[in-house]
Amino acid sequence: MEINKELLKGSRILLVEDEDSLAISLEYNLSEEGYRVTRAADGRQAMHLLTNAEFDLIILDIMIPYLDGFEIAATVRARSPQLPILILTARTGVKDRLKGLELGADDYMVKPFQLQELLLRLHGMLKRKMWYKDISLVTTIYHFGHNEINFDNMTAKINNREIILTMREAMVMKYLIENKGKIISRHEILEKVWKLAPDLETRTVDNFIVRLRKYFEPNPENPIYIKSVRGVGYIFEG
Repeated sequence: MEINKELLKGSRILLVEDEDSLAISLEYNLSEEGYRVTRAADGRQAMHLLTNAEFDLIILDIMIPYLDGFEIAATVRARSPQLPILILTARTGVKDRLKGLELGADDYMVKPFQLQELLLRLHGMLKRKMWYKDISLVTTIYHFGHNEINFDNMTAKINNREIILTMREAMVMKYLIENKGKIISRHEILEKVWKLAPDLETRTVDNFIVRLRKYFEPNPENPIYIKSVRGVGYIFEG
């Protein structure tokens, strides 16, 4: 589904950033792009706003007072599985990046950053949100093996255990299921599912597949549902 950039204008963004100069600059530039921006200067204020207002996307710093960005991301993801989260931080460590993604962040950018790249990533995340909302109307619940996925609220039941999927996890599973029996390349997932440039690092896709196998496969080391096709991509058989 092609989404016109104009349709994304007016999207409500919560900017959680305690550095005044950066926050003022970002708020100005995002407003110039047509977004409606609300700023929180600390974790406590961010949680108050998230409890009392609705947003289409969160830009979230990690190192903020009272509650850090990781705590906020975990709380938001538990409450709102479909709300996109972009972590924007000065922390460059791989462990921090992985922790953010594990907690459900949809993207992770390191300061300093290029404004145009940030805008492109925000645009892509909002497109994915609209795309997911559209496809979630097609198939709500899907069963395979001892697994059940509810694409409406992005929850999954595995035997007697329930988990909450991130938007990217749900979108990948949705695409694989809708193309059951067909080989799907990593580039196709990047381009058609996540609306990202297909020349980006495909290892990101592999990491998500590993996580999905841990959720749904009886033996993740020997998958029977999400199978690899050497040198090409993946195929779903369930």
